[in-house]
Amino acid sequence: MSTLLSDLGADLPLIAAPMAGGPSTPALVTAAARAGGLGFLAGGYKTAQALAGQIHTTRAEGVAFGVNLFVPNPVPAPREAYRRYARQIQTEADRYGLTLPEIPVEDDDHWTDKIDLLTSSPVPWVSFTFGIPDRVVVTALRRAGSTVLQCVTSADEARRAADAGADAAIVQAPAAGGHSATLTPERLPEQVSLPDLIAGVRRAVALPVIATGGITTGIDVAGALGAGAQAAMVGTALLRTQESGASAPHKAALVDPAFPATVVTRAFTGRPARALRNHFTDRYDPIAPGGYPALHHLTGPLRKAATAADDTRLIHLWAGTGHRQAKAESAADTFARLADQL
Repeated sequence: MSTLLSDLGADLPLIAAPMAGGPSTPALVTAAARAGGLGFLAGGYKTAQALAGQIHTTRAEGVAFGVNLFVPNPVPAPREAYRRYARQIQTEADRYGLTLPEIPVEDDDHWTDKIDLLTSSPVPWVSFTFGIPDRVVVTALRRAGSTVLQCVTSADEARRAADAGADAAIVQAPAAGGHSATLTPERLPEQVSLPDLIAGVRRAVALPVIATGGITTGIDVAGALGAGAQAAMVGTALLRTQESGASAPHKAALVDPAFPATVVTRAFTGRPARALRNHFTDRYDPIAPGGYPALHHLTGPLRKAATAADDTRLIHLWAGTGHRQAKAESAADTFARLADQL
């Protein structure tokens, strides 16, 4: 067992990935720790105040945990392309009586407030995705006592993480569900297996590696550790657990034969993300412009309404390629299954 996790009292090299938008509840993070691993709260799409509330709830359970933040790395939406796309999806919004924003919303996801929160009220681990924070931010968090982890999708990104002072690299393979952590969202990461990606990153940097992306079975975990990762981070495998905050239609779709495949799409947020293929990805991915976070804010009200109505045609059904392995059980049972080859 590596010191990376054992210093926090973890017995298993397993980590519950941060899944923004609802799935990563304090209950899921706590369950992961009590099962012998570690869990991450998802700071993305929350105000600092809302994140502070989740930190308080989790801290009260007496477990070690981490927090993930989205680093501002905007992809400005071309104004005319945005307006054209907004008009096209307004037809879907009409059935819910929604008027979508005509002007792009570009924000930084309350970045400064969240960094202030985490430096003044430190947590054991802080991870970053979408971009690499300034070295000043990394230094401040480390000085506060946090271990800093950076999500990367290539050896080059891992070198940049090391240069910024990160303590470890979370190496994400293309099979991952939800958003790609790529630093260059205008182009998709190279299609490479997780073991090969781990090997490439380990050749490039001396940082400890945590593996993620497509890990849904005990064999997957053993393969990642055998390739040199110190731990495996899992997300999709936990989506249907009792502690997950994923919506009921999302949980059901993961094992519904009507959704046999995943696709990488920009249609929902303007950033590449892997989801179950549905009506929205089929119709709108071919015409969706790049543009994050503008497209996220554009489609957000529609996705929320569709989720409330169980309308899986229009929901962002984030899922990794191994989504059929997600089971309706406790997170502890999922962790036990994932550890059965260790």
